Amino acid sequence: MFFASDNSGPVHPNVLAKLAEANQGYQMAYGADTMMDEVRARIRGIFEAPNAAVYLVATGTAANSLALATLSNPWETIFCSPVAHIHEDECNAPEFYSGAKLTLVPGGDKMAPDALRDSILGEETRGVHGPQRGPVSITQVTERGSVYSLEELQALCAVAKEFELPVHLDGARFSNALVALNCSPAEMTWKAGVDALSFGGTKNGLLGVEAVVFFDESKAWEFELRRKRGAHLFSKHRYLSAQMAAYLDGDLWLKLARRANANAARLADGLREKGAEFLHEPQANMIFASFPRSQHKHLHEAGALYHLWGATLDGEDESELLACRLVCDWSIGAEDIDRFLNLL
Repeated sequence: MFFASDNSGPVHPNVLAKLAEANQGYQMAYGADTMMDEVRARIRGIFEAPNAAVYLVATGTAANSLALATLSNPWETIFCSPVAHIHEDECNAPEFYSGAKLTLVPGGDKMAPDALRDSILGEETRGVHGPQRGPVSITQVTERGSVYSLEELQALCAVAKEFELPVHLDGARFSNALVALNCSPAEMTWKAGVDALSFGGTKNGLLGVEAVVFFDESKAWEFELRRKRGAHLFSKHRYLSAQMAAYLDGDLWLKLARRANANAARLADGLREKGAEFLHEPQANMIFASFPRSQHKHLHEAGALYHLWGATLDGEDESELLACRLVCDWSIGAEDIDRFLNLL
């Protein structure tokens, strides 16, 4: 009953097998391996973007931070949601790598076009004394488990384009959002107005690799320099390439995301039957729900692993509703979900 994070789940066996295959013999270093050529071509094909620049790094923080640094100048500000991962969970790495600051667009989990426009208009108002307008960063799936519709993405990108600002998509759970929307990768990225993408894999069955995709290929060389200067260019790069190659083979990335989303849907349906309240409507593989402290205690004592959200088990009121976050990955079995629900 492991619902703490999709980062905590196992690596898919196909990925381990591909790593073993990559471990045979010799390959050129620093991304010049033949498997990277295959990965680059596959991602370009998947995204219907034959000229896209494609790179691999080992962490989501590196993907987001280096991509945003490439899209911004040190005197600019990056616009994002108040609960964006780049704001809450990356230890100021985007600011460190870019030199830019973050401007938090007022609102909740999702950015709204009017709020984004107001935030953009609020900058470049103090001449040389204030920050200049920089990229817009959108998180898809959001940190609260919501999924932007294609229309919502298009509207946000349209606002950014009004001011000639680039758009970055933090897609740590890109695959989960894609299968939830049942659209094409191109529709959820460059066709909507996205300029750069962090294409996640670590949360969806990989050991540790993320792709950075620039649909504006003019940014390629700068990103290469920033990746090297930032100490994120792997010498034995083939082990990153192998993971991503396995991820793309036979559409494994989509199969694992569908499985994770289906697991979350099964869990959400069961929670509704048990009377749990939802903080956000579940749309992908993350659930935010509330139920009594007594039930949380019972589940924790039985070995369930998940995070309370702004709450603690300490307290005398056993009936008090406590919020929690439950995340499903591809590997959770139906029996684990049903055991959790039965204990609840």
